Amino acid sequence: MDLSLLVTGASGLLGSKIVEIAVARGYEVYSAYNEHYPLLGEPVKLDVTNRVNVRRVIEGIKPQVIVHAAAMTDVDKCELEKNLALKVNYEGTVNVARVAKSVGAFLIYVSTDYVFKGDKGFYKEEDVTEPVNFYGYSKLKGEDAVRDICDVFCIARTSVLYGSRPARGKVNFVLWLIEKLRKGESVRIVSDQFISPTLNTNLAEMLLEVADRELTGVYHLAGASRVSRLDLAFELAEVFDLNKRLIHSVKMDDMNWVAKRPRDSSLDVSKAARTLKNKPLTLREALTRLRFELEGS
Repeated sequence: MDLSLLVTGASGLLGSKIVEIAVARGYEVYSAYNEHYPLLGEPVKLDVTNRVNVRRVIEGIKPQVIVHAAAMTDVDKCELEKNLALKVNYEGTVNVARVAKSVGAFLIYVSTDYVFKGDKGFYKEEDVTEPVNFYGYSKLKGEDAVRDICDVFCIARTSVLYGSRPARGKVNFVLWLIEKLRKGESVRIVSDQFISPTLNTNLAEMLLEVADRELTGVYHLAGASRVSRLDLAFELAEVFDLNKRLIHSVKMDDMNWVAKRPRDSSLDVSKAARTLKNKPLTLREALTRLRFELEGS
């Protein structure tokens, strides 16, 4: 299928993977970036906080689909710099959504499990949102903007993204863990925070299917396993043949985080599993695929 696709945040962990897969499929791909030049796709300089720039770029391209993956995702930084978090995650989304509507593009907004309070876990798409930190609040404001502005859209919530390559110079949690354990260094990992860790390749494939089929509404697109960060570390050590004895358990209360974290923000992905051909992967399946990606590259 000939699809013209604009990906914001195209240098990031998710954006770069969407671009990579879409280019390989022969789609017309525009890689929108702000600071870090993208490796693939047609590079387009885009500052989502600049309304005039957003309009000029998107109206010039007129893509059929926009995947809005650009965001300020540093949870503690969002807590410390609330105005900037709102500017990027809310106002930036308003800017993209308005032009998406005016050019008739299908907008996919990538959101987060942190829109939930985290007191129960296995959140379904229709569950009540109640963020406990400003990152979650700013992303929820983005969701509201997409609903208010756009006619055709998908809000795709995900959780703890990881992948085989550092993006924008940042090492994700899983790559950091592999590096530490390979060096024989001990790590302290939280045992009482539950998540749905998500391989960027799996998420990118699910999002591209959403784009191809123009699936509208809210979807939880994340890994199929609810685990603690400690469970994730042990599973990773097993899949990568690393020393589990280097992994030490700590509690959330022991962490010096600026922002509060939800205790259990795991996502129920049964809607995605029912609807999509590209299913959410279990943690073991995803880590096995990650090992193949790392050793194959």
